[in-house]
Amino acid sequence: MKLKTVKEFNRGNSTVSFYKPNLEMTTLVNGLRVVTNLTPGHFTALGAYVDAGARYENPDAPGLSHIVDRMSWKSTDNVTGTQMLENLNQVGGNYMCSAQRELILYQASVFNPDVEKMFECMAETVRCPKVLDQELYETLQTCAYEVQDIGYKADMFLPEVLHAAAYNHNTLGNPLFCPPDRIPEVTREDILGYHKKFYQPQNTIIAMVGIEHSKALQIVSSQLGDWEGKSSSRPSLGEVKYSGGELCLPYQPPISSNLPELVHMQIAFETKGLLDNELYALATLQKLLGGGSSFSAGGPGKGMFSRLYTQVLNRYGFVENCMAFNHAYIGSGLFGISISCSPDAAHVTSQIIGYELSKLLETNPDKGALNEKEVARAKNQLISSLLMNLESKLAELEDLGRQIQSQGKLTLIDEMISKIERLTPADLRNVAEKVLTGNTVNKGISTGLPTVVMQGDRERFGDVEFIMRHFGLGKYPGPQLEEPREYTAEGKPKKEGWFS
Repeated sequence: MKLKTVKEFNRGNSTVSFYKPNLEMTTLVNGLRVVTNLTPGHFTALGAYVDAGARYENPDAPGLSHIVDRMSWKSTDNVTGTQMLENLNQVGGNYMCSAQRELILYQASVFNPDVEKMFECMAETVRCPKVLDQELYETLQTCAYEVQDIGYKADMFLPEVLHAAAYNHNTLGNPLFCPPDRIPEVTREDILGYHKKFYQPQNTIIAMVGIEHSKALQIVSSQLGDWEGKSSSRPSLGEVKYSGGELCLPYQPPISSNLPELVHMQIAFETKGLLDNELYALATLQKLLGGGSSFSAGGPGKGMFSRLYTQVLNRYGFVENCMAFNHAYIGSGLFGISISCSPDAAHVTSQIIGYELSKLLETNPDKGALNEKEVARAKNQLISSLLMNLESKLAELEDLGRQIQSQGKLTLIDEMISKIERLTPADLRNVAEKVLTGNTVNKGISTGLPTVVMQGDRERFGDVEFIMRHFGLGKYPGPQLEEPREYTAEGKPKKEGWFS
């Protein structure tokens, strides 16, 4: 049975519009941009988006974005930390700060009458943090514990290592979390210097969903209208230098005796990133591959018919977790598969990943080529995810702020759905071939090599390069390897080869 697309379910021949936003944007005299979307409801979502984050940091002194994030909602030049907490508690709702690779965002959600009070707190923490010594000390202690805890969470730790290996510890390879040895070195002057450099009105976007634009302008102008920037320039994203390569971390035993012993592998390939139309094909391929854990709760729509569930998790009992990922940024990105399994099965992890990725390049249906049915299912699942995000004002807010911050305009949901609907199996295969064979061309340096990250005893994983070459993945220099090489415990091949 052929699966229907979203639009085929609509009656008649009328033109379907999934969403008509009431968007307005104004740039204040100081360069601050205010964007709003008036949607009905009893509460409003509001946020501030700053051109900062790990990508902009000095690779020789990383981690400040993480500390700045954790120092939010504390003492400012005008209110004490205690007063800030009291004000936030009186308003209610929820609030947060998150340092990402290409921005630092502050978001909150409150009932409509409390928007002005919440924005006052947000403006204080964004514009004039005081950075008291005691608050900084407490924050650094918290960050030290947080970073130590992340070391036991492969799903959080390995993506960090993957980015570092892919981009050689520069730009997108800078860490999201402050390195443990760096935490004691962070000073108040470092935080204030970071704030002075990046927190400028022309580098900041204020977004609100659920409020009239005129009212939002009045609120923002009263708090940030006189905010003067120290410079008129915007920070440079820097030139992305994708290096790829291989990195193996020592085996990490489980933190608790009742948890399974696992080894992990992630293999990724460079993409063109967030602002290229290939993003839609890669997002569809991610849904098509899908994946997840060997056991997890959930209902319809979680992707039980995706390839990694049907071909890997339901077939190999030694696999604990296997899923596709797609990290998209301005000018570059990473697409690949992660897998966690029993240590005794480490030698087949690269074979499983390589085989599943190579099938995306197939043209023969008998050998796993993409077919209309699974492509339609993946497109419908992707469209469903996009539409469900519209039901959350916070999700809509982040999308609004992030799009304006990254491309200066908003791509409407109708346009996204139209681009997804037009994708064919041939389109997906063409994009997969370009990415997985290492032929992505970006402005910076692109080697075409896969990025391979492992955690476990290196010798157990075998010769990953040989496997990738066998499946035609990546762009490796030098002649084809005649046979797989054996690896020592130190991760060095016993036989002469490219990685030696």
